[in-house]
Amino acid sequence: LSNNYDFSVLKDDDSGDHDQDNSSPKDGEKEKNDEEEKDSNTTKRKAAVPGAGEHPLQYNYSFWYSRRTPGRPASTQSYEQNIKQIGSFASVEQFWRFYSHMIRPGDLTGHSDFHLFKEGIKPMWEDDANKSGGKWIIRLRKGLASRCWENLILAMLGEQFMVGEEICGAVVSVRFQEDIISIWNKTASDQATTARIRDTLRRVLNLPPNTIMEYKTHTDSIKAWEDFHGLVNASGGR
Repeated sequence: LSNNYDFSVLKDDDSGDHDQDNSSPKDGEKEKNDEEEKDSNTTKRKAAVPGAGEHPLQYNYSFWYSRRTPGRPASTQSYEQNIKQIGSFASVEQFWRFYSHMIRPGDLTGHSDFHLFKEGIKPMWEDDANKSGGKWIIRLRKGLASRCWENLILAMLGEQFMVGEEICGAVVSVRFQEDIISIWNKTASDQATTARIRDTLRRVLNLPPNTIMEYKTHTDSIKAWEDFHGLVNASGGR
């Protein structure tokens, strides 16, 4: 595998939030760990390039992973620290080498997310590419996430949505009672684009006609998050 791949961020999947670790590394170790964390989160890595004879994708993409301890109030800063970039790829062949080593969403535990975004775009509402956009949200019963996630990302990599540069990325969120799939686009106000994304989603995921699909702007997501955490803080952090 390419040096762009960092599967070590997945190895502690069942260990919970690392903020609970009571160990105190030595100063030198702490500096090294801080540098490693900085490296794993930065989007300024060396850009992925297709290998000789490989089939290039229209865009380069990066996989990210995040995990949070439920019930613990989160901040934007802690979210950014918790989300880890696994690596980037630029060709069909690199994607399959990458994907074949990854845990399937249906096998993840706890409160975990996989994110697949165009290289250079962080999977955060505040990113310049995302801040005027939104996402389609589909809630899935347990057992469907792995199939739906694979169908979604293959459609995204294969440019099946036919909306130009509008697609930013996709997320699968594993929760205790359900799983959630979403696809993010740049311009929430472009109703023709969001409608085309919705219709393509229904087709590529083979969703039943009665499936509930919700479109939510990132502005609304930020407001809801701020309102919720304002209530949490007002009640003493509970």
